[in-house]
Parts: sequence; structure tokens; C-alpha cells
Amino acid sequence: MRMNLEGTSLKREDIDSKRVLTTRFRSNAFYAWDTGRGIGRYLQGLKAGEIWGTHCDTCNRTVVPPRIFCERCMKNQVSWVKLQDTGIINTFSICYVNWDASRVEEPHLPAVIEIDGASQGHGILHVLDEVNPKDLKIGMKVKAVWKRPEERNADITDILYWKPY
Repeated sequence: MRMNLEGTSLKREDIDSKRVLTTRFRSNAFYAWDTGRGIGRYLQGLKAGEIWGTHCDTCNRTVVPPRIFCERCMKNQVSWVKLQDTGIINTFSICYVNWDASRVEEPHLPAVIEIDGASQGHGILHVLDEVNPKDLKIGMKVKAVWKRPEERNADITDILYWKPY
């Protein structure tokens, strides 16, 4: 069965005859969003130079980024725990292209970092620096390099990158 995926072109007569819905307005919309209790507290921790997770006593599991309930047992009374700003590389990539597919000479080094104090397999996606890509290894110990306190904005980029230690 062959499908035609070309679509149908919109014509001026479709608009003029009002066969399609159009509207013209001047937007003066302002947007705001709420991070919620879990991620909001996590982001405020980053602004303070701290990494926070949540711990479920029932499952004996600590996760980061934090959740306001345990998705394993559905318990909604998890406790907040301050974690280390150290961890290990769970996985990484050596990337010679930018987001727009342009080539770069110095590779980007995205990695999943398992945070010390969190349960195995729990961590964050971030970038590595101050390391030769040839020296990268799964399990390598890394430490967060933070922005100066006055430069932090309560977002994940408050951690500039992770480096071996």
C-alpha cells in the first residue's frame, strides 16, 4: 500500500473564501511556568551550589533529579537528601558536531554522571571538560565545576561542567 505524504497546498482562494480558519491579532502574551516542588527545590539547590535528590525509605532508593513521589512504590512521602557534587561517568560520547550539525575541531563531551549518594544508575546528563577524550572511561570519577555564586541562575548550567579528580 503506497501512501501519499505530499499534503495539499494552501491557496489564496482557500483563505479568501474562508474555507480555512485564519485569525489576525496582535499578541501581547506573557508566559510564566512553575517548576513544581521537586524540580524547583532541585534548581534552588543548584543556585546554592548543592545537588539534591529524594530518598524512598520503602524502596531504599535515592534518585536525582528528585521526584516528589517514588515511581517504583508510589509512596508520596520521600525525604530530601543533599548529595555530593562528585560522581562517576555512566556513559559518554565524543561529539564532533554542534546542535546545528556543523563540525567542530574540539569535541563536545556529553556524559551521564551518576551522582555520589544517589542509587546506582541515577544521575544527570551534563558535559565533561578538562580531560583528554582519549582518557575517558566508564566509571571515571568526576567532580562538578560550578559557576561563581553571583553568576548562578538556578538552572543546570550553574554547573559549568564535570572534570576528573
